[in-house]
Amino acid sequence: MLTKKQYDLLLFLEKRLKETGVSPSYDEMKEALELKSKSGIHRLITGLEERGFIRRLPHRARAVEVLRVPENKDQLDAPLVSDSHKIADLDDARNQVGSMGNNTDVLPDSEAVELPMVGKIAAGTPIEALQDNSNHVDVPASLLGLGSHYALEVEGDSMIEAGINNGDTVIIQKCNTAANGEIVVALVDQEEATLKTLRRKGGNVELEPANVAYETRVLSPERVKVQGRLVGLIRKYH
Repeated sequence: MLTKKQYDLLLFLEKRLKETGVSPSYDEMKEALELKSKSGIHRLITGLEERGFIRRLPHRARAVEVLRVPENKDQLDAPLVSDSHKIADLDDARNQVGSMGNNTDVLPDSEAVELPMVGKIAAGTPIEALQDNSNHVDVPASLLGLGSHYALEVEGDSMIEAGINNGDTVIIQKCNTAANGEIVVALVDQEEATLKTLRRKGGNVELEPANVAYETRVLSPERVKVQGRLVGLIRKYH
């Protein structure tokens, strides 16, 4: 199952590769999908790769190969790329494709899902201890994939270079494992929950911040338990 943004990006990649044979840059993808940062594109690319829709080609800058498209979609018939390489007719393309039948591969943007707002991601407290089922947040279904999810309020600035600011609400997919390089909620020594990038090196687990003011923590695998991975972010502007 793909979110709308993942499907839009897959559509864009498929069309651009067909027309030019060259993968678009992250800046072009960001502009086409009207996202504010390249970190959002990185997450979409990672999601498509994990689901087996694309493959990043090694030793070639930003090179991407489209492996498959959703079975009940015919993206090649949908108008998409203008001369300026923007998705000017994206809504029309969605409507054309959606009229082909039941859309089981893409979650509608308009549908809202109520998720438990677990609390703040703060040292010294496991996620299980934070959860309060009386607090919830409405989240667009387009941010979610398969499985169970929960929301957390970010406290601190250790991930600001990844576009995650103090006070942001992060959407976490529950899981007990994650791919190298994913941003995860990690429980350290069964007592400290933290939001960091997970990396495995030399038999150890590294919890890497996205702020030069903080140091990467290198821990033995038995000390770290993955409690979920980042799949979305909501920011309020006051």
